[in-house]
Amino acid sequence: MMAAEINLNNSEEFQEMVERKDFTIAKAVVEAILSNLNGRKKHVHVLSVNCLEEASTFDITLDRKYFTETLQENLKYYVEQELYEECSKIVEAINTLKEKETHGSKSKDKHNKGVH
Repeated sequence: MMAAEINLNNSEEFQEMVERKDFTIAKAVVEAILSNLNGRKKHVHVLSVNCLEEASTFDITLDRKYFTETLQENLKYYVEQELYEECSKIVEAINTLKEKETHGSKSKDKHNKGVH
């Protein structure tokens, strides 16, 4: 899946979107995470912001290690929008990621127990 793209006049407009917690941003971030749950890239491209007046593009990426907390943070915006079907997908993804984190750390612990 391609990262979402937002066309704005300038970077100040994007800053205003961030400050008012515009759902467009949350949606782009969540969709990028959900479509890259099983990928191997360390950093996932979630959003491109094209600033027309400045003739510039800002590419927003997210480190895979922040997927869980980012989904948790953005879940509330989906609840506010009453997008409950998407909420269940987000919760399922959070649980899957937490399970991977737990199993990953357990296997590391087992591996290190015999070494003193």
